Amino acid sequence: MKWQGRRQSSNVDDRRGRSSSERGFGGFSPNLLGPIIRLLFSKVGLIIVGLFLVFSFVTGNNPLTLISNLLSGGVTQSAPSGNYEGTPEENKLADFSAVVLASTEDVWNNTLENYREPTLVLFSGYVSSACGSASSATGPFYCPGDEKLYLDLSFFEEMERQLNAPGDFAQAYVIAHEVGHHIQNLMGITDKIDRLRGQLSKTEFNKYSVRLELQADFLAGVWANRSKQLMESGDLQEALNAANAIGDDRLQKQSSGRVVPDSFTHGTSEQRMRWFKKGYETGDISQGDTFSAESL
Repeated sequence: MKWQGRRQSSNVDDRRGRSSSERGFGGFSPNLLGPIIRLLFSKVGLIIVGLFLVFSFVTGNNPLTLISNLLSGGVTQSAPSGNYEGTPEENKLADFSAVVLASTEDVWNNTLENYREPTLVLFSGYVSSACGSASSATGPFYCPGDEKLYLDLSFFEEMERQLNAPGDFAQAYVIAHEVGHHIQNLMGITDKIDRLRGQLSKTEFNKYSVRLELQADFLAGVWANRSKQLMESGDLQEALNAANAIGDDRLQKQSSGRVVPDSFTHGTSEQRMRWFKKGYETGDISQGDTFSAESL
């Protein structure tokens, strides 16, 4: 992939190197847990809890959210202190990710009216978002609550070593897929699907989740179609190989030796490759209505 020397996005929030060993749950120190519990079960604590619940009821705020904010000091993660020094390889991946994000900005600003650019958050180990806290084990994800993409760069190493999906364009596909979720959010598709969550059984809702993910794969393919100036020989195959590696059927078979279609949330390897390829071949965003497709 021909990415060196190209524009890097300014919408990158680099949070790498932040220690989470002293955070505990909800971002507060575990050393405070004992005193807090003793206070809550004292007479004074019960009075405080009662007043807190009344205040929550009057203001309409979720008491659990208020408690979480209180324990964490109401502080969200800020810009890095500047003393973090990644390895040369990790810093190269950070620069690469910023270039890929800039490429998605160029494509979607020229494709969609009033496109609102998302922010890419780079983290290591643990991160807090408007969608809650997550660890590196979660993998890359998009949070519609704050319109940010979250990525631990170690996932790229995992793709190569554990999933057998190497290559810089495979990595670019991952970022483009998460940007696809951002586009779905801007179009109101994400909200429509989320509203179905409480109306359907888990098995039925999973089917909509699969269609949502396959559409994000399609949008990643559209991005690739419109970014051919970045591509080199073999890049398309790298992206297709990555889509194949993270299919539900393949991941389930690798982890447990059995495949349970009713539990699929992202689609099979074949489906993921097909929809990415369709986006790449057509370059037409109107061809990506996975929700109306009779066959995936």
